[in-house]
Amino acid sequence: MGEIKVTQASALRPGSYIVLDNIACTVKDVQTSKTGKHGSGKCRIECVGIINGQKKIHLCPSTDNVRVPIIEKKNAQVLSIHDEVANVMDNETFETFDIKIPEDLKGKVTEGSIVNYWIILDERIIMQAK
Repeated sequence: MGEIKVTQASALRPGSYIVLDNIACTVKDVQTSKTGKHGSGKCRIECVGIINGQKKIHLCPSTDNVRVPIIEKKNAQVLSIHDEVANVMDNETFETFDIKIPEDLKGKVTEGSIVNYWIILDERIIMQAK
């Protein structure tokens, strides 16, 4: 599994990232309740999967540790395209590999163009075409 770090649930903010059920997610909303007479404060974390767009809600004490993915953002040049898969070359390491083209970028990814891709939990995803 990819690189992760640990942080407290109360430190999460909208726009940050979290790993739930081994799925990297973007935090959309965090609601924190006050500490009560019989326990600690609770966090209700609403998030959406980065890769699959699946919605998730996580409830936990605000002092609990949660896993946060370390996301590498890199650029690559498209060498060739076969159906829904592009063969790309990383601009820094010159490594070539195949990567799936997302539905929303199908017309924008062309041979010779530069794409911005992320490495999240050992999975590569094209995020933007330049």
